[in-house]
Amino acid sequence: MNHPTQRRQLLKIGSAALAMIPVIAFTNRASAAANAGMRAALKYQATPLAEKNCLGCMQFIAGASAKAPGGCKVMPGDTEIAPTGYCTAWVKKA
Repeated sequence: MNHPTQRRQLLKIGSAALAMIPVIAFTNRASAAANAGMRAALKYQATPLAEKNCLGCMQFIAGASAKAPGGCKVMPGDTEIAPTGYCTAWVKKA
């Protein structure tokens, strides 16, 4: 039977999966920091500036509903952009 070989293969796969956990966690933290840095650089705020808001910006990627957070073409990977937010990359929708 192949039981020892199968058990050995299962242990190798399990060990590799466990070794990847810190790498994945570090990668997620690094991208979150990059988004925070990008938000700071663009002076993002969750409130509008007069009539300028993310919902009226051509960079905004709408969420599931009009009030749900969405994304931004200028801040890739950031899915927590408020429709009522504003940043210096704001460009009026055509």
